[in-house]
Amino acid sequence: MRQDPTAIEDTWLARAKRLLALAETGQHFTKDPFDRERYDEIATMARAILADLGQVPISRIEGLVSEHAGGYATPSIDIRAAVIRNGRILLVRERSDGRWSMPGGFADIGSSPAENIEREVWEEAGLRVRARRLYALRHKARHPYPADARDFYKLFFLCDEISDSDPQAGVETSEVAFFQKNALPELSLVRNLRRDVLEAFEAFSLDPGATSFD
Repeated sequence: MRQDPTAIEDTWLARAKRLLALAETGQHFTKDPFDRERYDEIATMARAILADLGQVPISRIEGLVSEHAGGYATPSIDIRAAVIRNGRILLVRERSDGRWSMPGGFADIGSSPAENIEREVWEEAGLRVRARRLYALRHKARHPYPADARDFYKLFFLCDEISDSDPQAGVETSEVAFFQKNALPELSLVRNLRRDVLEAFEAFSLDPGATSFD
């Protein structure tokens, strides 16, 4: 069956945008001058692809990108998944600080919130899930998380398991386990507060229920 040219173009547009986002992230975080050159080259290639897809001069694409990246600043997005099995919640132990959190992380460009959180659970806990609903949306600065120079919105999803498998740690996690709400381990507070975890149990028991938000 012949593919729809429009669909193919949309696919490559999404890939080019994702490639550019990865390059710009590398440009921001790397301290190695050789890696910086590689990220610069990848960013240039991604902009060229965007120009080809849009059939516009690359100078126009570069102008749009620089305006978007360096213009009006908006909050970053952190997403967390609440997966509850037999009255216990799934938590992962972070390699970075040795403490526990609901699976999640920064939202990636090019994916929907649901796609992001479902991928995070798979990568950090080895479980296939489907996002059911958003149970909380918080402005990080308005709650007692550790101080952060960056500004974040935190999205918390109730997720349902869609495969019968045992959880397993990923690259960024060292352990995975289910915990009762009255026996939670030491939490990674930069990622989630005790309130975030307890509200997941409440949202699960009241589902369908309202989404709390700031």
